[in-house]
Amino acid sequence: MRIASITFIGILLILCSCKNELKKGEANKITNAKEVSFYTPDSIKIFGDLYELDKKGKTILLFHQGGSNARGEYAPIIPNLIKKGYNILAIDQRVGGQYYGSYNRTLANIPTNIFGDGYGYCNAYNNLESALNFIIDSGFSGDKIIWGSSYSASLAIQLANNRQNDIKGVLAFSPASGRSMKDCLPNKYFETLKRPLILLRPPNEMESENSKLQFDLAKKYNHQTYVPKNGVHGSSMLVEERVGSNVDDTWKVVLSFLNKIEE
Repeated sequence: MRIASITFIGILLILCSCKNELKKGEANKITNAKEVSFYTPDSIKIFGDLYELDKKGKTILLFHQGGSNARGEYAPIIPNLIKKGYNILAIDQRVGGQYYGSYNRTLANIPTNIFGDGYGYCNAYNNLESALNFIIDSGFSGDKIIWGSSYSASLAIQLANNRQNDIKGVLAFSPASGRSMKDCLPNKYFETLKRPLILLRPPNEMESENSKLQFDLAKKYNHQTYVPKNGVHGSSMLVEERVGSNVDDTWKVVLSFLNKIEE
């Protein structure tokens, strides 16, 4: 009964988020989402939402943070990106949950204990790469930009490095660097990644020596960094209700970066 209540509350949160955006004239766009699915090389069925405007146009692939899901984390963010003319693919990775409402469809459809305790953040890399392959195989021929949040930000940097011919740029919001990420830390890719990269972190995370080191290393190899005046962990630093203050400046930095990599 408790699970059903949580799910119902999650659905309400999504509807409320979309309703706020519909008032801004996005009704005809936000409803264009189509649920899609595809498989990873190790047979995980990945669920996602595809917002298609033009297959010849630019596409952003959105990846959520740990404990989260595509619909919950990105419902307030997607309409702003669609308004700028981007196709969007937002997926539920294998590592996730019910943060911000909704639930993780990929995780919900995996048989219990199929991976035991051996499936962690680093193992979700093939979820991201499979999403990129899905977009390419589906005939989207324009520029592809990847966007990660927390653990998926670190994996997005790795993917951008490994698939530089297929990716135009990468946005990394609060790239995770804790013990659970020790086998897939992004720092070693800063030197070899030649595509535009921006790292973003809220002020409280910059108190960590690991975060400072990461930013210094990124700057050394000419990657862009940004610390907003106010912010929270991951992509949610773009959502005013989650930050508790105006996020216009952060959006300006993000949109400026996107415009710059298209030049």
